[in-house]
Amino acid sequence: MGVHGLTTYVEGNRNFFQDVKFRDSRLIIDGCSLFFRLYFNHYLDQQHGGDYDAFAVLLCQFLNALAACNIQPYVVLDGGIDPSDKKFPTIRHRLQSTIKEADRLSHGSNGSVLPILTREVFVQVLVQRGIPLVQCPFEADREIACLAHQWNCPVLSNDSDFYIFDLPGGYLPLHFFQWTNLNGQASHRHISARRYTTAGLCRWFGGMNKMLLPLCAVLSGNDYGAPKGVETLLQLIDGNARRGGGKGTSRVESVLMWSSSFPNPKEALDEVSRLMRNDVNHRGLKSELSAGMQEYFIAPRSHLALWFSESRAVPSEWLSELPACLSQAGAQGLLSPMALNAVVMNRVILPPQVENSKLDSSHSCAKVLRQAIYGILLRQTPAHLGDDAAVGAAPGVTVCVEEYDRMDLNLKKNQAEPRLPRSAVSLDTLHQASVAVRLGVFLEVLGVKESDLSAVPLHLRLAVAVTGFWLREARPTPSQSQLQALVLGMVYGELSRRSRPGAAHHPHAKRSVLQRFNRLRVRPGERRALNVGVAHALSQWQACLWSALCLNQLLLLPLPEPRLSWLFSGTLVHGLFGYLNAGQAAESLL
Repeated sequence: MGVHGLTTYVEGNRNFFQDVKFRDSRLIIDGCSLFFRLYFNHYLDQQHGGDYDAFAVLLCQFLNALAACNIQPYVVLDGGIDPSDKKFPTIRHRLQSTIKEADRLSHGSNGSVLPILTREVFVQVLVQRGIPLVQCPFEADREIACLAHQWNCPVLSNDSDFYIFDLPGGYLPLHFFQWTNLNGQASHRHISARRYTTAGLCRWFGGMNKMLLPLCAVLSGNDYGAPKGVETLLQLIDGNARRGGGKGTSRVESVLMWSSSFPNPKEALDEVSRLMRNDVNHRGLKSELSAGMQEYFIAPRSHLALWFSESRAVPSEWLSELPACLSQAGAQGLLSPMALNAVVMNRVILPPQVENSKLDSSHSCAKVLRQAIYGILLRQTPAHLGDDAAVGAAPGVTVCVEEYDRMDLNLKKNQAEPRLPRSAVSLDTLHQASVAVRLGVFLEVLGVKESDLSAVPLHLRLAVAVTGFWLREARPTPSQSQLQALVLGMVYGELSRRSRPGAAHHPHAKRSVLQRFNRLRVRPGERRALNVGVAHALSQWQACLWSALCLNQLLLLPLPEPRLSWLFSGTLVHGLFGYLNAGQAAESLL
């Protein structure tokens, strides 16, 4: 979630923190906060589609730093959108902002757009490294807080909600977690950090009752929005703060000062009723505030503790229609939030990319893949049958999925009709279907024959199948130089994979080729304008891959997932295109 203005206020007051030398401990990590902060704070590429190789290296360095300090990480990821829909207006507002930022990046201005496959790279690296990981059905904040409370260990995040949850082990904001600069002797390495506890904040406000902090969060405003009448109440609270000598205070501080004058939440809520008795919006305000406070309730036992000890997935009535094999895959981070959103909300968010905003969204070319995903999940009609044969729906009725995507520079809602492939597979018997059957469904949707992939290494077959699909569906049709640059980028990744420590065969020759490739990368600060046509083509390829990965996961991985950090690096592929477009031969690099 996030409480408006709370991070700025708390992190601006040194008295709320304790300096710690962090080591020898469990650490609950807010996974989404971590991959966002790692990517954005280390100046990795956003304009050219992302450098997933550099991101994977950075993440490994972070994990190595934790290991050096004997810190055991447990990573928790958000899943789908909260089915209560309370947060959806905030999500739409952020999407609209990201569309504008992507457009600014396409014109060489500043912006912040997370490359579309960053989350998938993050999960792949964690799985490869054996890091304990769980993906919650929906938003993970409260589950993280419950686990940290039960285990009495800190949380690492940059979400301001953790300034509200009462965590005995404390909260370590990522902003103050100095993992790039380890201190201490080799056997006693530690990470310098600042630990926050609600006790420290409450002491600052005269021994304020910690149970009042959730009320402060709801009054200050979080991503779930504020009940009707709160703005009027806040004006009254601000006025009281100024009369009490609190000139120049922020809204967050005004709310904290006001709340600290009450011994418990009940008396504070009674005062709300008194203050608002003459306001038309006062009815129901007290109960809405009470309901909002429940978002910060910490259960005595955590579902996540059972996952990390016994691999038992977090239960969810919303996902009860999914077979156990998919629920388990979701908990392992091996089922995209796109699938969770489609089955629970019949709604999907298509993440913006840096592309040509005058053309159709890059996601348009992958619509067929997403329709197959929706058809399987929602048990819709095979493509060769009429609507009257629909499964799980009344005759003639099709349940469409709302897709939120870019149109020009605006966020637009589109209706996508689910379609099962001709070689239909049942969601209920998915786990019983053979690999050959599931692979047949996957390749049929992509329009690729298995024989076409026979000469391709197994770990690259999905990427090659997606590339064939992209060549048919992308608009404008990709040029030969764009295709060659993309394939050479895959060659670079394959050479890098074979040249890692422990690999054999001609290391000197491979290093020479890799160096030749690297010299062509687009470098930060270069006076080289973005080729928007190439950016758009590659964004379409990434959109196809993003949807194909979800389909492959839904079909329980009939093809192994390609290692994305070895598959695509935007600055390299853009540089390779410039080289080839200038008339150089692809073979000259090899």
